[in-house]
Amino acid sequence: MFTYNPFSDLALLVPAIAMQVFVIAMILLVVASTVLDMVHKKNVIYFFRNAKKAKKSAKKELSTGTKTAVILKTVAHDIATTSELGMGKRRIAHVLGMYGTILFWISSVILIFNYSDGSTAPSYLALMWHVGALMTCLGGYWFWFFLRVDVSAEAHPWYRIITADLFVLALLSCATFGLAWSYTQFSNNIGLSYLFLILYIVSNLILFGGVYWSKFAHMFYKPGAAIQKNLAEADGSRDNLPPPADAPEQFGLGIKREQPKHY
Repeated sequence: MFTYNPFSDLALLVPAIAMQVFVIAMILLVVASTVLDMVHKKNVIYFFRNAKKAKKSAKKELSTGTKTAVILKTVAHDIATTSELGMGKRRIAHVLGMYGTILFWISSVILIFNYSDGSTAPSYLALMWHVGALMTCLGGYWFWFFLRVDVSAEAHPWYRIITADLFVLALLSCATFGLAWSYTQFSNNIGLSYLFLILYIVSNLILFGGVYWSKFAHMFYKPGAAIQKNLAEADGSRDNLPPPADAPEQFGLGIKREQPKHY
């Protein structure tokens, strides 16, 4: 099953061009919703004002090479490995979910645009699609049931849902129903495959159409904020914060009394 391309058999029911238009529509929804989110929350205005203020208080001017090095280091360390979460289960869950989602989305686009017309897809692409969905489920369900702050630290029940949970729940639904659809279609269980296909489509509509109300757009802001922060560290402006104290960090024994989990 892991080397099976579900979009190839779907082409017998839905034209390949319809699948491709659906993907393009989802991308346009993300772009439009993100722009609306930026206009509403004025994130871009904040970043530009903050960058302008930091430039005035910079202790030194960074060369293009230095800026490039800082940006590349930020991408490789802070963004690619979510290093701000520190070492631990929370970081592993995020990395699993992040790279699983990337594999899932990229392989979906390639399979739909290149191999949904009946042509045979390379087995590694279908494998990427299934493994990506499994990684997304593993990291996402681990986070949802055991690592969420309001569950692990504030004792709320796991089934308590708020608007901010729309992104992770829709993403998990996409991966879960996608796997279920692939398995039932591969097993020639027509009735269930149609059901899971509909749920898969609906969850995609919620995921990409709900960007304005979810944390989806957060994925675009977070890298920009990390880059700006590290550039401010390099030029000495430090986002107008005072420099770190020379005295050693002394917190006493209280901080060691329990495993840190209050994020």
